[in-house]
Amino acid sequence: MKYDVVVIGGRVSGSTAAYHAARLGLKVLVLERNPEIGTPVQCAGGVSDTFFKSTGLKPLPEFTCTRIRAAAVNGPLGASILTRNPIVRGYILERKSFDKYLALRAAEAGADVLTMSMAKDLIFREGSVGGVVFRCPDGVQEVECGMVIAADGVQSSIARKAGLETGFRPGEICSCVQYEAAGLDVDPETMEFYFGSRFAPSGYLWVFPKGEGRANVGLGVRRKNCSERGPLSYLNRFMEDRGFKRIEFNAGAVPVCGPIEKTFTDGLLVVGDAAGQVDPLTGGGIHVAAECAKIAGEVAAEAIESGRVDGKFLSRYEIRWRKKVGKNLERSLRFRKILDGLSDEELDSLLRSLEGKDLSSISKISLLRILKNYPSILRTLRDML
Repeated sequence: MKYDVVVIGGRVSGSTAAYHAARLGLKVLVLERNPEIGTPVQCAGGVSDTFFKSTGLKPLPEFTCTRIRAAAVNGPLGASILTRNPIVRGYILERKSFDKYLALRAAEAGADVLTMSMAKDLIFREGSVGGVVFRCPDGVQEVECGMVIAADGVQSSIARKAGLETGFRPGEICSCVQYEAAGLDVDPETMEFYFGSRFAPSGYLWVFPKGEGRANVGLGVRRKNCSERGPLSYLNRFMEDRGFKRIEFNAGAVPVCGPIEKTFTDGLLVVGDAAGQVDPLTGGGIHVAAECAKIAGEVAAEAIESGRVDGKFLSRYEIRWRKKVGKNLERSLRFRKILDGLSDEELDSLLRSLEGKDLSSISKISLLRILKNYPSILRTLRDML
């Protein structure tokens, strides 16, 4: 077998990169290790209206559960605010259906998709990636290609085999657990967030409604060592306190320290969680992954057409995606560090200061007046500057 591009991973970033490479005329192969694309579920599935506007996708009923118009933010000591700021408006996706939709879109554009196919190694030709060794139901196979796009998730082994550093330290990764739950009395148009050490230290807990009394209920925490209390214990306590019924369980890891230093090398690009292309504040990766994967697919087409898959040519991928989303990721990382510096008392007090205010129209001057009461936040802001 020989292809222009082999994409490792068939989730959001992999299928999106494959689609854009295939629509531009490349012969593309997607290798997905799981038997079914979309399972196991990997995130809570919240996306904003901006996601659909920037990607050109439509929020089709086949993969959207509910329309979101508000967000409730709850503090550790009882404070709570509700915002209807346009920035929170969006949808909760049914990730199983959405991931399949993206893979089908890639296939309809011309890409071949193989499930139950795990990439095991890379083939090098004159120092450049030129093929993939993978295991499938028929045994170990080899495929030649012009280049590879690694979309194989956090701690990408494929990118490491190409000489890129994709490792993250424990404190740089959010350990996430989630139940799909039933029997919930929640507003179907409002996302709920819970902050503080009681709910999720160094992270947050979420309730994302899916309609008909169902919701994705999960949390993510950052831990420096495995001896610390795990995320599942916090989630189980929250579920038990509210009497939620558990339907499905999922777990995973999300890098929240910003992107890796280098996302390209001779014959290979890295995209999505594998590249650390995740919002460090929210842990959301769907929007960022789709933006970067589109660029990866386009650069791959330019590289194959030009006969240039060397690192110097492929560096344009990194230049473009950093220009597109790099500043936003840096800003989110700074805001996350502000939250890290707040005690439960400070966080709850800050939320109480915002209770009853229209957050969509609050002025910068008003916000600074509020922040004057929180010296740790101002110190963090000064450190950022």
